[in-house]
Amino acid sequence: MSMKTSTPAESSRNESMAPSAAARLRKVHWYQEPRWRRLGALLALAVTFTLMTGEEGTTRDLFLALREDFTGPGLWLWVGIAVLVWVVREFLSDQASGAAKWTKRTASGPFAAVREAWGSNASLRVGVLLAGLALAVFGPLGLERYWQQVLVDQIAIFVLLTIGLNVVIGWAGLLDLGFIAFFAIGAYSAAYWTGALPVQPPVVLNNFLVIPIAVATCLVAGVLLGAPVLRLRGDYLAIVTLGFHEIVYLMAKNAESVTEGVRGVKVERFSIDLGFFSYEWKLDPMPYYWVLIGFTVLALFLFLRLEHSKVGRAWTAIREDEVAAAATGVNTVRYKLMAFAIGASTSGVAGVAYASKVGYFNPENFAILLSILVLAYVVFGGMGSIPGVIFGAAFLVWLPEALREWVDPKDRYMYLGALLVVMMIYRPQGVLPSRRRKRELEMAEAGIGGADATGPAEGRQQ
Repeated sequence: MSMKTSTPAESSRNESMAPSAAARLRKVHWYQEPRWRRLGALLALAVTFTLMTGEEGTTRDLFLALREDFTGPGLWLWVGIAVLVWVVREFLSDQASGAAKWTKRTASGPFAAVREAWGSNASLRVGVLLAGLALAVFGPLGLERYWQQVLVDQIAIFVLLTIGLNVVIGWAGLLDLGFIAFFAIGAYSAAYWTGALPVQPPVVLNNFLVIPIAVATCLVAGVLLGAPVLRLRGDYLAIVTLGFHEIVYLMAKNAESVTEGVRGVKVERFSIDLGFFSYEWKLDPMPYYWVLIGFTVLALFLFLRLEHSKVGRAWTAIREDEVAAAATGVNTVRYKLMAFAIGASTSGVAGVAYASKVGYFNPENFAILLSILVLAYVVFGGMGSIPGVIFGAAFLVWLPEALREWVDPKDRYMYLGALLVVMMIYRPQGVLPSRRRKRELEMAEAGIGGADATGPAEGRQQ
């Protein structure tokens, strides 16, 4: 058996070829460079937005939408925006960053003066709050009838729901995916106590008198839900609350002898009869709006006082570290039960108001999608921040309605989902976060451990 040996010339040639082969393997083609990959991603995003906002297809011509989208001006508009963003990012980033820093430095002076005046002048705070309240009360009078309906049937109702869910998620840190179940309980309480259900109550009550009963019913429902399951945490607790919603929803749908099932329930509207004075709410949405404003202001007053009480501090401790809170003597089960019960109380008010305003509802008005939407409103606005959750509910309810003239109803929530994705990437604390929650996220990003949100951050000026 013979072995082939290479000559000195062949060995030197192989040695000279080895570095060149390795260099070819290490070579990065132009389309693999990060700059051009980012351009490709932006162009793909432009094509996606073109398809989202372009012509809708028909069953008669399957390729109609593609022809119209890729031959019309919409494609070039989105491509132009994508290229502009890429140029600014790749070639003008220093200038853009400098302009942003200059704008921030310029605006810091006036903002600091406003913050100082706000913190030191109590009269200014009261005046601004009264002006905001007056605007909230009388401003909608100048809106169109359609937007007044949206303001009452959706925005005001969802604001009450997000204020309650903020207690559970934002303050106590409990993930609740079945919050709309309490909303349904409030609505069916209104139907029962006003005599609208097949099962008659012991005494028929006025809608206003039903409100405290509905609140108490939701409180009891919150305790009944929380008592057996609050030893669970995280995903397990979320699954149980989701199951609670499905139980309530299916009972309302299938117990036709009690709830009328899918046929729905017709509820009388608000009315007042004092003998010397009587008034009945009719189709005009503004009287309902003022009733909801009154209940919202009352809930805000009570919840703001609650946030800074012993109970609110216990919720904060549980949210930050439940084990540490229990080790320091906090009765975690008790305070989590209180969070579920108190958070559900606003759903009772919202349920009665909704049933009295629309006059008719069925189980489909309380689908699981609404629970997900309310959760999204709280996260978008800023968990733990009452101004944040109010803004989140108002803006995200308004957005699909504002798009109704340009976007097909089936596609509206696609834009809402895209907005939430972008929000969670670039501002996970929410639009108007609470200072405590914002600080927790900043400390987590900085890798600072062993500190809570109420103590000073290490190495940071206070």
